[in-house]
Amino acid sequence: MNIATHPWFLAFAGLGAGILLGFVARANHFCTMSALERMWYADDSRGVRTWMLAAATAMIATQSLQALGVVDTQSSFYIHSSFAWVGAIAGGLAFGIGMALVGTCSFGALVRLGGGSLRSLIVLIVLGLAAMSAQKGLVAQARVALSDNHAIDLSEMGGQSIGALASWWSGHDLTLTIALVAGLAMFCWIFSERRYRSHAGSILTGLTIGLIITFGWWATTYASEHSFEVVQIEAGSFVVPVADTILHAITFTGVVPDYGVGLVLGVIGGAAACAAWKRDVRWEACDDARELGRHIAGGALMGFGGVFAMGCTIGQGVTGVSALAISAPLVLASIFLGAKLGLAYLIEGSPLGAFRAMDRQPAE
Repeated sequence: MNIATHPWFLAFAGLGAGILLGFVARANHFCTMSALERMWYADDSRGVRTWMLAAATAMIATQSLQALGVVDTQSSFYIHSSFAWVGAIAGGLAFGIGMALVGTCSFGALVRLGGGSLRSLIVLIVLGLAAMSAQKGLVAQARVALSDNHAIDLSEMGGQSIGALASWWSGHDLTLTIALVAGLAMFCWIFSERRYRSHAGSILTGLTIGLIITFGWWATTYASEHSFEVVQIEAGSFVVPVADTILHAITFTGVVPDYGVGLVLGVIGGAAACAAWKRDVRWEACDDARELGRHIAGGALMGFGGVFAMGCTIGQGVTGVSALAISAPLVLASIFLGAKLGLAYLIEGSPLGAFRAMDRQPAE
């Protein structure tokens, strides 16, 4: 029997990938929000370079396997669906603001939960419920009216892939060429800083995370080709899968957990293993009602925003980039702007402080 036909293949594949992902992220303090904060306020770009290294690695590896026919990102919702530009902008802004209020993104919350953060548990529960509402509940009605109904159908041009659009325009398949050129440019910037080239741990983290995302593309593509069931081709996102994990935990749906659910549980388990290994397990709760309210609000914004934008800092920032989705740069720019506004509100006392802070000298 082909292992891909086993009903639990994807769940266990995601679990294994998630354990490695959570362990590496916890061991090397991989966090997009922290990386942005240090770049903006401490002139330290190491975290951003590590995140970009993950995206570049995933993009080159994924597109190379796609050229060989091993991976099929074109059938994923990043490419197959219409370009919901309203959701990309509005959802990205909401996710970024929520990320700033919480102090980390949805992926970071899973990693922190593995280390004993009860604040992250609250954030993830609220995020999951908000994502359910935005995907299938009452908020979904607003999403359809405000975002989906204004989406741009690019199916005649091959879908919302930068490679497909360039190939359609030129008449030649330029997908792999674009991935290689873009990846090379990203690598040049990543390793242009001498200090970063000496951080082997950060480099290894970026490479590992990128390859784990590529593994997700391979596993779900392989399962879709051999399974008798319909398989969603994905690689790594931490908004809707969090909602699916909660749903599986509280009720029997008759459906076996998929790759995304396995990945979520694996990240928590991997982070917990790393925290135990480093003796870094700390039970943390909110200090007061004000902090609790901020985390609840941030979790809700990330849940709503992540569904509108069809991804998070990992879902669009690494997975979407690896698929060359045109939504990825727009969502990322919106998330970064939202995070900047949210941080300015917390640090400067006003969202306008985000723009005033850009003119200030970084902290020594």
